[in-house]
Amino acid sequence: MEVAAGAEAEPLLPPRSWRARRVFWRAGARSAAEDGAGADNDLYINQAIVFIEDAIQYRSINHRVDSKSLWLYRWYYSRTCQWILSLTITISLALAFIEKPSSLTVTSDVRYRLPAWNPPCGLTESIELLCFLVFMVDVSVKSYLVGWEEFWKNKWLMAYILTLIVSLTDWIVSLSFLCTEDVRIRRILRPFFLLQNSSMMKKTLKSINSTLPEMASVVLLLAVHLSLFTMFAMLLFARTKLFAKFSFFCVFLSSNTGIPGHALDGQQDKEWMVYFRNLPDSLTSLLVLLTTANNPDVMIPAYSKNRAYSIFFILFTVLGNLFLMNLLTAIIYNQFRGYLLKSVQSSLFRRRLGIRAAFEVLSSLKEAPANAQQSYVNVGALQQVLQRVEMDSRCKQAIMRSLKVCSCDQLSAAQFQKLFEELDKDAIRQHPPSPDYQSRFMQKMQFAFGHPYFGYLGNVVALANIVSICVVLVMDADKQPSERDDFFLGAINCFFILYYLLEMLLKILAMGLKRYLSYPSNRFDGLLTVILLVLEIATFAVYGFPHPGWRPEFIGLLSLWDMVRLVNMLIVFRFLRIIPNMKFMALVVTTLLDLVKNLRAFAGILVVVFYAFAITGIMLFKGAVVPMGNISAVNTTYVNGTLQCGTYEQLEYWPNNFDDFAAAVVTLWDVMVVNNWQVFLEAFSRYSSPWAKIYFVAWWLISSVIWVNLFVALLLENFIHKWDRRCHREPLSDIEYQRTVELMFRDVLEEPTEEELMEKLHQHPHLQLCR
Repeated sequence: MEVAAGAEAEPLLPPRSWRARRVFWRAGARSAAEDGAGADNDLYINQAIVFIEDAIQYRSINHRVDSKSLWLYRWYYSRTCQWILSLTITISLALAFIEKPSSLTVTSDVRYRLPAWNPPCGLTESIELLCFLVFMVDVSVKSYLVGWEEFWKNKWLMAYILTLIVSLTDWIVSLSFLCTEDVRIRRILRPFFLLQNSSMMKKTLKSINSTLPEMASVVLLLAVHLSLFTMFAMLLFARTKLFAKFSFFCVFLSSNTGIPGHALDGQQDKEWMVYFRNLPDSLTSLLVLLTTANNPDVMIPAYSKNRAYSIFFILFTVLGNLFLMNLLTAIIYNQFRGYLLKSVQSSLFRRRLGIRAAFEVLSSLKEAPANAQQSYVNVGALQQVLQRVEMDSRCKQAIMRSLKVCSCDQLSAAQFQKLFEELDKDAIRQHPPSPDYQSRFMQKMQFAFGHPYFGYLGNVVALANIVSICVVLVMDADKQPSERDDFFLGAINCFFILYYLLEMLLKILAMGLKRYLSYPSNRFDGLLTVILLVLEIATFAVYGFPHPGWRPEFIGLLSLWDMVRLVNMLIVFRFLRIIPNMKFMALVVTTLLDLVKNLRAFAGILVVVFYAFAITGIMLFKGAVVPMGNISAVNTTYVNGTLQCGTYEQLEYWPNNFDDFAAAVVTLWDVMVVNNWQVFLEAFSRYSSPWAKIYFVAWWLISSVIWVNLFVALLLENFIHKWDRRCHREPLSDIEYQRTVELMFRDVLEEPTEEELMEKLHQHPHLQLCR
């Protein structure tokens, strides 16, 4: 490594006159064949290409820049290699669905679930080994490209290697035990491969980590609030001496008269018995009340005795849920927005640095004119670079047009940077023009069926279709399937589908096929119309045309009623076509869709957290929930031979368990929603251990308190920003604007200065810039 480091210190570019104050670069691992001027120019062109591609993708330029490394770098970031890597990560994560315990069953209900197929030992392990080999190639290429010195500074790469070592070790242990071990550490580590492959996910995780100290203060305040009210509740609803004597009397009377003791107890001190019997139960009851999942159940026993007790619960809910929880959202919104802006600011700096590095390289070409004041780049060299750069065709064409309009042969640093500001602009998509008909009749047809009023007419017809379906469903709601006559519904469906087909064809005639398909609403409408037409033709082919008393026998895969229901569901779904015609509704929907596209990093982090907690839950609670046949495990939920109301068994939550990965994910989702999540707390504490509550409370903190609030904060900020921009933008029917997360905050970002860029270039580990 010392030899390589020394080689990289050799000059890459020949020094110019000190009076010209020219820039020269140094890079490593140069062969003697590259000493010629032509070879130097090729290398500089390749370096500029890579630097510009780094700028486009917001990548760091701190990597090797010799010829072989540049080829390897472009190969690694090619679409094929990145697609293979993404596919490998997806396969690695998906193994949890088929490996033991397998999720390949129709239901997860422990009462009805059949034994699942489990792959033989070595099948999933072989697939896993192939994934590990791809990951090893990935980390090897990354480590080589950044260089040895940068490798030791990169914590993600070191964690990548450590994760692979631990995973391979656990893989070997699994094979040595013939795949019979229950705990597999490598399964919990799999989400790391997804996390480290996304730069945006890393930035988001870093922002979350920076926000945690501020969140911790509010969480600590919530803990204090919960603890104080818990102690106060245990004192307020403590067991009284009268209740102890009364309970003894009830037991005595029950044993002598046969009258059940619980019938004598009634509501006496039920608050203490059910919710505040001890410290763990008290903490759990108020923690659940903080999420309002058990409100007003937890208050009713005390409130039924004395209405004044409601003050305690109302005060707790107002302070905890309305003030502290919303204060946590406000703090997260304020702090996380700042950290996200810093992250996006660093992305902008990377883009500007990559463009400036490309300028410095191209300014050192043999053809570049020497100037005593500043450096210049030859326009021809830049055109040569742009032809080989992988970038959006819209941006490339815009830059090439700007170069043709420019009358100069050389570009300064400011002009060069301004050219590539095209990357920062909104992606504009302009719809193709309508066909130009020569016939007067066709022009009138085009005007009539291309007019917005024709679309409004289609919306009215779609609304009439929905209303007719609702009327038929209401009329047939109480009828038996044998009494139902599908003639009317089949006839109106046939009429409306024919109208939808005619409307689609007339729109294509007026707009042209390319323009028609350029609108997402038309693609949505046309696709559903074609599917409806195919289903209607299939229905007529199997069951004949509608007629009074149309109730034929079951034929084929679906009955007539199933076919009609499927058609009606698609018709209802098609009614969403009205959204583009309602201005503000369309604005909200398109904004939300853009946000969904740009919040993939958050979704990825949620996948990571879900995956890790699901695997942990399988390790802790697999097989814990047993069917009702095992009375010894569930007898604590029985009262006088009946199940207690509100328990896991009485609510029939049997499908919610941790017996396989898919069931664990659904169970975690149900807990994250926090509706009736106290049922899971109580059930798994009873089936496994009282310490199981720690697992569910930790999941609630991470998913509902932290992640959901972070998501709401980012969603709110992005939505307000996009709403303001769209409301102030002039409506242009033929133009669509698309933005990324980086461009959302473009207006509030600061441009880096030339001094900052040059200082960073001087610190490049594989290039040395001298003046």
